[in-house]
Amino acid sequence: MAFPRGSRALERFTVLDLTRVRAGPTCVRELADWGANVIKIELPTEPGGADPLGGPREGPDFQNLHRNKRSITLNLKQPEALAAFKRMVRKADVVVENFRPDVKRRLGIDYKQLARINPKLIYASISGFGQTGPYANRPGFDQIAQGMGGLMSITGLPGQGPVRVGIPVADLTSGMFLAQGILVALLEREKSGKGQWVHTSLLQAMVTMLDFQGARWLIDSEIPPQAGNDHPTGIPTGVFTTADGHINIAASGQTMYRRLCTAIGAPELMDDPRFKSLADRSKNRKQMNAELDKILVKKPSAEWIEALNRAGVPSGPILNVRQVFENEQIKHLGMAQPVRHPERGEMLVQGLPATLSRTPGAIRRAAPTHGEHTDEILRELGYTNEEIAALRKDAVV
Repeated sequence: MAFPRGSRALERFTVLDLTRVRAGPTCVRELADWGANVIKIELPTEPGGADPLGGPREGPDFQNLHRNKRSITLNLKQPEALAAFKRMVRKADVVVENFRPDVKRRLGIDYKQLARINPKLIYASISGFGQTGPYANRPGFDQIAQGMGGLMSITGLPGQGPVRVGIPVADLTSGMFLAQGILVALLEREKSGKGQWVHTSLLQAMVTMLDFQGARWLIDSEIPPQAGNDHPTGIPTGVFTTADGHINIAASGQTMYRRLCTAIGAPELMDDPRFKSLADRSKNRKQMNAELDKILVKKPSAEWIEALNRAGVPSGPILNVRQVFENEQIKHLGMAQPVRHPERGEMLVQGLPATLSRTPGAIRRAAPTHGEHTDEILRELGYTNEEIAALRKDAVV
């Protein structure tokens, strides 16, 4: 398959993907989208080749998660498959895995054992709670990490009780953090010539994502409450009612608040003693939101969004997923990209979140069918057609 010129910033790196479910594959997808040579290693006997919890292989989740990868099947419990894998490791730059600690040691593919084969190897691990510690062997899952990491305690309406975020945010962010760690390790290797072990967890990602909410406790010993659609500290920032729905407005700070009052034709709210300062607006937030809603409900969302943005007040619509991908700015940013699948034909997957002016990433290939590139990859490793046939006969691949 031909690759677009200038779209493979990471093309010199080979990544072996041993991960399943979502967090690990998200990490590897980041590297694949920027051009890395990614080889997804799968079990030969897995029904349909789909990841657990990820839906069918031909479904939208799997297709979006595993684009830009090649697939080889290897039964790592068999000596011949393990030998083939270790031959791959000798030439690889990165191995990414999410096995339990005891499983990877038993298979002989933990960092210490693979580093003996390739001392320059970057070995990347992702888990629910970390590679060591009292919870190291617990099974991890996105929603469990959301709860333990504090996110569910600050999400939702005040008094509603814990609420999960509507996306697998622990899986996604931990995957992105691991990709970042891999890239840092590759940069450091250029100086030292040595590989290293990079690892993170869903729990670490969630605690990190608390950010300023976590800092409120660490620095001021304040436990943040649920704030619903209201920003915890920026006031007024939240969801407001219009004649035909709702919009978001972010007008924290004195200057922005005054701009808001002017733009909606309510200058009297600037010097209202209940709302005059940030402390006043925080104390009387419900009353202030009610006053703003009284005004905003008189016109449709589009009119307010136009007027507020013209006045320099951040404002925008609240879109469902279909409306997101129909939005003119999102289309302009290329957040949906076409790819051709051998069975589904032309389809759209999500675009890349960052743009490089000279070496942009690209969606080069659809998610692979199960073991689609097994023979191709084995030939790259030096296996003959006869040897490949023997491996297939013995159910090694």
